[in-house]
Amino acid sequence: MEFVELIKTPKVDGVVLHRPLCPRIEGTLCVTGHHLILSSRQKNAEELWLLHSGVDSIEKKFVGSMGYLTVKCKDFRVIRLDIPGMEECLNIASSIEVLSSLDTITLTYPFFFRPMFDVIEDGWQAFPPETEFGRLSGEDWRISYVNKDYKVCPSYPSAVVVPKSIDDNTLTKSGAFRQGGRFPVLSYFHAANDTSILRSSQPLTGPNGRRCKADEQLLNATLRPGKRGYIIDTRSPNVAANAKARGGGVEPEVHYPQWRRIHKPIERWNALQDSLVRLVEACQDPNSSMDKWLSKLEASNWLTHVKDILTTACLAAQCIDREGASVLVHGSEGIDTTLQVTSLTQIILNPDCRTVRGFEALVEREWLQAGHPFADRCAKSAHSTSKQKFEAPVFLLFIDCVLQVYQQFPCSFEFNEQFLVLLFEHSYASQFGTFLCNNEWDRKKVKLQTKTVSLWSYVNSPEMLRTYLNPLYEPNNGVVWPSVAPQSLQLWSGLFLRWETNKSAEDAAWQEVIHIRHHNKELKSKATKLRRQLEELQREARDANILEE
Repeated sequence: MEFVELIKTPKVDGVVLHRPLCPRIEGTLCVTGHHLILSSRQKNAEELWLLHSGVDSIEKKFVGSMGYLTVKCKDFRVIRLDIPGMEECLNIASSIEVLSSLDTITLTYPFFFRPMFDVIEDGWQAFPPETEFGRLSGEDWRISYVNKDYKVCPSYPSAVVVPKSIDDNTLTKSGAFRQGGRFPVLSYFHAANDTSILRSSQPLTGPNGRRCKADEQLLNATLRPGKRGYIIDTRSPNVAANAKARGGGVEPEVHYPQWRRIHKPIERWNALQDSLVRLVEACQDPNSSMDKWLSKLEASNWLTHVKDILTTACLAAQCIDREGASVLVHGSEGIDTTLQVTSLTQIILNPDCRTVRGFEALVEREWLQAGHPFADRCAKSAHSTSKQKFEAPVFLLFIDCVLQVYQQFPCSFEFNEQFLVLLFEHSYASQFGTFLCNNEWDRKKVKLQTKTVSLWSYVNSPEMLRTYLNPLYEPNNGVVWPSVAPQSLQLWSGLFLRWETNKSAEDAAWQEVIHIRHHNKELKSKATKLRRQLEELQREARDANILEE
């Protein structure tokens, strides 16, 4: 298929662009295979380069021969284009609608993008499982390649970390007993007390109470002698009971006597999309009074979802750090709420995950390699008018939870808020291939690592990395315990209100903070140098008997 076949009107002159918090611009609108571009001859006018894949929906309106397109983007931005000519307007809208929802992944922009920056480090090779295993696990664990052909579990990576005492045949049997083949694997090893976080999908016990001794053996092998573990089920008891009637279920205590089950309900993916839509609608309603706006915010339940995930992650962290007990986390499929909890728990426990590279490794390990279906979940955002299929802001909700911890411990994170915003944006639309596809197997089929550039290559380039560093960062090797009290949780205004409020004053304040911190470092360096010079002079004076001992 040629892109030219989908572009009926490639260029229109005299188009006026209206953007949030920016002056109107008049110029030439061009439609390419991957971008909507508006270029102006006005001096110092900023051009518009909008990826078609970043468009969520389009609304058309006509007054006489004038057409008005309202383009609603996946990053919650809303822009308006005033296009002269009804036919031109319809053609532009039609082209964007088709080009923003291409079915063939190899026609998307990441497969055509060529970086304008020097790729110093290949992001695809930045976090190999073998290196991460050596860094994060203990001597009682091993890497298994039982899933090297993706037949045991299509959504797992080829390499997983499992107990050293468990052979691959046992893993295969356990996989047959878990939904989608997602048998328990290591998510995080807490070296301070030799405990671990595991993740999986639900067991297929079914209404007849089916049993799998291999699964029981696998789970018990993760416990130290005489120790108990906790199974945190992210479903309510009723939902778990209903799942059992349909072939799913829970681990019965009679067969897993060393494990205690705790239900901590977290809303499943299919309810989250409506919550996001309600939240964005509230944030973009300029006519709401304060009382009405707060009512809409509460009705969206977004902060309730944030609180539920934070609460569950804190519980898992307490089991690990305070009680010295290992934890298995699962819901139903093990690809949504499970990953939210295991990854956020590591943010709380592991200071490495609060660094830039550590957080990148966490996203790679716990989301990309763990099989979160980004292609399905991030196909549409809050402005989509199409019927929901598999879309849900699961990853965005996790990033919001990280932001909440960041706001409570602003000096414990090496990265800043803009780094989190960047990850949100690229998970929905990007020139990089990192968040494409649903799992490792899908990525290998389209040769993503050789055909596209990794987001990590871009972020870790020295000139870009500086923009995502937190000037207040002071390494904190301890555990951080976030508050989940209502007054401690805030709407993420830097994301949800960034197109509604002018943040120039806040940006200027941050630049001043950066300047002060930099100046402070320079003064400390000078003080250290002068102190050394003084010590040297004192030593010379004593040697020359000018200064007494």
